[in-house]
Amino acid sequence: MTLSASSASRRIAATVITAGALVSAVALPASAQDHDRHHSRARVVISDVQADSPGRDNGSNRSLNREWIEITNQSRRAVDLDGWTLRSDDGNRYRFDDVRLAGHATVRIHTGIGRDTRTDLYQDRHHYIWDNYSDTATLRDDRGRTVDVDSWGRSADDDSWGRGHHHRR
Repeated sequence: MTLSASSASRRIAATVITAGALVSAVALPASAQDHDRHHSRARVVISDVQADSPGRDNGSNRSLNREWIEITNQSRRAVDLDGWTLRSDDGNRYRFDDVRLAGHATVRIHTGIGRDTRTDLYQDRHHYIWDNYSDTATLRDDRGRTVDVDSWGRSADDDSWGRGHHHRR
């Protein structure tokens, strides 16, 4: 059987198109995987706040350490928090130094004095940091980018009272 030149050209073109489609189909999962890898980046959030130390605010170290903020890594991968900061509305700042937060782990940052562990860090302060009634905690990465913000009490934007004005970036 002989093919005409135009028939052979159509067959070659169809073969090239089919091969191109197969290459694209094989390449697609790789780019989708890169896209997923980009979106599955570590997510670190302010997960809980205890701004009002239970009992009387008597300034004791025990009372200061009952004032805390929890930071949670919601991803599977560990995150190096070295150089990250946690700041109050009043400008009080805690800088994370040599801290690695495992995947799906939480660390509690206490105001008072104590010995740092994997689950508890201490600011070693002698005064309360967080306002019992209204404050904002801002978590920034080592480049100064806002990672998460959590506000409680009276919002500057409105006259409502409440907890959990959460703003994530």
